[in-house]
Amino acid sequence: MLKRPMHRRNVIKGIGTLSVAPAILSMSRGASAAPSGEPIVLGLPISETAAAGVQDHQDHLNATILAQEEINAAGGILGRPLELKHVDVDLLSAESCQASIRRLVDMKVHAISQAFLFVPIPAMDASVAYKCPYVSANTQRAATDQVAANPEKYSHIFQMDPSEVFYGQAFPIFLKQMKDSGAWKPLNNKVHIIQEQVAYCQTISKAAQEALKNSEFELAAVTDIQYPVQDWAPVIEQIRKVGAGTVMVDHWVASEYASFVKQFQANPLKGALVYLQYGPSQPEFLELAGKSAEGFVWGTVLGVYADEKGMKFRNAYTKRFPGTPVGLAHTASGYDIAYMMKQAWEHVGDPMNFKGVCDYLRVTPFRGVAGWSYMNNPRQEAVHYPVGTQDIEKGMAHLYFQVQDGEHKIIFPETLKQETLRAAPWM
Repeated sequence: MLKRPMHRRNVIKGIGTLSVAPAILSMSRGASAAPSGEPIVLGLPISETAAAGVQDHQDHLNATILAQEEINAAGGILGRPLELKHVDVDLLSAESCQASIRRLVDMKVHAISQAFLFVPIPAMDASVAYKCPYVSANTQRAATDQVAANPEKYSHIFQMDPSEVFYGQAFPIFLKQMKDSGAWKPLNNKVHIIQEQVAYCQTISKAAQEALKNSEFELAAVTDIQYPVQDWAPVIEQIRKVGAGTVMVDHWVASEYASFVKQFQANPLKGALVYLQYGPSQPEFLELAGKSAEGFVWGTVLGVYADEKGMKFRNAYTKRFPGTPVGLAHTASGYDIAYMMKQAWEHVGDPMNFKGVCDYLRVTPFRGVAGWSYMNNPRQEAVHYPVGTQDIEKGMAHLYFQVQDGEHKIIFPETLKQETLRAAPWM
């Protein structure tokens, strides 16, 4: 992923240790007495100067800062202030991922909050001897399979969101719901998958292909792409040639999705439903794509709900970071992990009791702005709705959005939707 210019949303970057002036916040908000004493420290590996992940990681950091300020303004945790320490990481480098966790361990943090790393297992291994609670939104089954296979070694590792396999497994469920509701009349029941080559995208593609075998939809073709995609024209020609009623673009880079939608709008497959995997959650997508984003569908297994709790968070984030669009994925991970840890620390009463805190995290569901994290299972990952559970109050909902009038609107699941699927301009 190419390095991008600094964005105004990154104004918080470069601060190694973050703390807030709790007394000032308390006076201005009329909150509880200012926290005092030794801080409780939450460590974060954040991609700041590396070539990938900067925007998602900045979302995670910004939302953690918001949670920290709210917590400290309300009296802190056990009467003590919450402090943040973050270190830079190249999430594509195994060595860097491992080194970042070692640095946080050396800082004697009380817990680790992480967005995602593309090489998570070396990072997990770097925390094993220390064993402080380590909560991530890695969204990777390969990592959580390791937790299940080595429960004692990785007893302190938690994934607060479901894994990427559900992007594939849930896709036919979404398509059927849109079709059965009457909101969408497909050209045909064929699905064309455009797949990138990183392991994360390959896992999603394989899961989707398996899920389609047990659905009313069928796989029409698979087209490979390689990051960085310099020109989408040959891919779009292939889409038009295959003629599938559904196109699933299994990629992850917002800027490249923006290029895709502009070229597709100019030469579309008329009538097709086009789904873009995850990347449009990054605010950069709408900024770069502009009006060309209209009508495209995308999804995330980790997303900020649009219910009362979710909208309250969105409004608070916008107020705290004016001029900064709210990312709808990893703002949730940063904010929810901070409050998840607050709940656990206050219940156990001692942030240095790592085992006690981990035992609490394991068995205690947490309701955040992204729904419920139930991690009491061998993989210690959140339960997915609707594949892992049919009860939305016992899982984290897989959200599908459509760009409508320049905004992301939830169209699935039914109980959380803001709008109904619309016909895209090329339909």
